[in-house]
Order: sequence, then structure tokens, then C-alpha cells
Amino acid sequence: MKIGIIIHSNTGNTLTVGQRLEKELTARGHTAVIERVTSENDASEAANIVLDSKPDVDTYDMIILGAPVHAFSLSVVMMAYLEQLTSLSGKKVFCFVTQALPKPWLGGNRAIKTMKRLCAEKGAEPFNAGVVNWGSKQKETQIEDIVACACDIKP
Repeated sequence: MKIGIIIHSNTGNTLTVGQRLEKELTARGHTAVIERVTSENDASEAANIVLDSKPDVDTYDMIILGAPVHAFSLSVVMMAYLEQLTSLSGKKVFCFVTQALPKPWLGGNRAIKTMKRLCAEKGAEPFNAGVVNWGSKQKETQIEDIVACACDIKP
């Protein structure tokens, strides 16, 4: 299966999880590619974000979306990217977020809910999701759980 790991990462935490996913998916025989979503500007609203890197999802059988939590919400760069996609119809989608705060109810759950809603609006049905709390003692377990869940997809 050809899998696109679409990442927005500011500090490298989200990218680190994406790299772990790429390594494990490749070890399981999939073709996994990390592509980054980046913006030319900083803005507080997705409508004002100008993307300079907007990965094309058409060639992938499955999409893994990863982004940080900013201000208790999904990063506006990932929101802008998802809003600008034309379609995710027929795509299997797995979502994850990383956050500095130690509990998922401190923005992570809200960010996942937003990602799933935006994916559904584009025709996808996300099959699962996860939150990595970078400030938690359980961080490594959370990353392992995300990798295991995302990699347990059947063609």
C-alpha cells in the first residue's frame, strides 16, 4: 500500500512521530512517504494562511495526517491545508496530533475532532486517531500506540 504521511511540524515533535510511522510502515512492506505542509506566513486564522507546500494526496491509498496543537486547537496551517484539499474521497485516513500539555483534553481531543470533521467534509472516513502529550510520562507509550494503530491497516 502507498501511504502518504502528511505532517505539519514546528518544533520537530510531530515530525519525529511521522518518522517513526514511516520506518514501521516501510518495515511492514508498505511504501511510506513523509511530506510536509508549510506556510509562507503566520496567521491566526486558516483563511489567512498562505501555503508554500501543499502535498498532493491523489497518489496515496492511505493518508496519515499529523499536526501540533496550538492554543488548544488544531494548528491553523493544517486547518488551511485540509480546507484547501479538493477531495479525500475513497482514502483511508489516520489522524494524530502532538501537544505540549500533559492531558489530551487540553486541546488534543479538540484538534482530533477538527481533523476528523475536515476529513469527513472532503469525503474521507478517518478510521482512527491518537494524541501524543509531549509533557506526559506516557509519551513513549502514546507514540507506540499511534504507530501500532496506524500500521494495523489492511489493504
